[in-house]
Amino acid sequence: MKKILITGAAGFLGSHLCDRFITEGYYVIGMDNLITGDLKNIEHLFSHQNFEFHHHDVTKFVHVSGELHYILHFASPASPIDYLKIPIQTLKVGSLGTHNLLGLARAKNARILIASTSEVYGDPLVHPQTEEYYGNVNTIGPRGVYDEAKRFQESITMAYHTFHGVQTRIVRIFNTYGPRMRLNDGRVIPAFIGQALRGEDLTVFGDGSQTRSFCYVDDQVEGIYRLLLSDYHLPVNIGNPDEITIKDFAEEIIKLTATNQKIVYRDLPVNDPLQRQPDITKAREILNWEPKTNRSEGMKITYEYFKSLSPEELAKEEHKDFTEFIK
Repeated sequence: MKKILITGAAGFLGSHLCDRFITEGYYVIGMDNLITGDLKNIEHLFSHQNFEFHHHDVTKFVHVSGELHYILHFASPASPIDYLKIPIQTLKVGSLGTHNLLGLARAKNARILIASTSEVYGDPLVHPQTEEYYGNVNTIGPRGVYDEAKRFQESITMAYHTFHGVQTRIVRIFNTYGPRMRLNDGRVIPAFIGQALRGEDLTVFGDGSQTRSFCYVDDQVEGIYRLLLSDYHLPVNIGNPDEITIKDFAEEIIKLTATNQKIVYRDLPVNDPLQRQPDITKAREILNWEPKTNRSEGMKITYEYFKSLSPEELAKEEHKDFTEFIK
């Protein structure tokens, strides 16, 4: 039985990856320090004989006993609210955490896939974004702590590949959505749905002409799975190229939720990307992958998930105590 370590296992995407690899017959070690993750996302796996959970911060030394065949490094704050609250921890998990896991991969002769992001492209001057585009990133802006953590993560991963011969894979993830997303984390879909369910007006930043491309979580997981098992070591975009403006998307949410909310406009955050659309030519050619779930289908599933939350969960704001991590 192949053994895989998945960091960020209690997060949105990490928990879905745990499910997938359990289904594929792997022994899964989930690891998370629970700063932004939630054990409820993986509690259904606790009784499974092929799953174990380690409450651990990967910026500290990471030990796994016995054989280890694969590592998926998905530990990182991923939403603007999170990484603006804990900027130092965001930088540390991208640097120290990645360094620790690459060292573990080298020691175990394991293949490691690191989760990068479309944010490495910053506010892009090239559209759609190909893997060869170097990006347009403000290193000292408010988003720089996340963008540069991921860019460094890619650099050190390639260094371990070229200098130490570690088997590495890099996925550049574009906006992903689906069940287990957190409300009130600053990302577009849970923010809009949460506002609609609470009877609030939908908040659009800027004039709403900026674009995003949303990929359903099952499609994202399939792309990651194929990339891990491929022979390709350079970055690959995994996302849905179906692009939509934020204003049009807000109108879709109002129609989906059958609410009468209005759209209200606020100032655009600093360095917020104006366009986001993946070029997935490499994924199609190398992985024989492309998204299968259209946005209307995926959003219905996601909306039903959020509707199932309790009124208390819908009403609450994020009140995590990050103090001990800001050092």
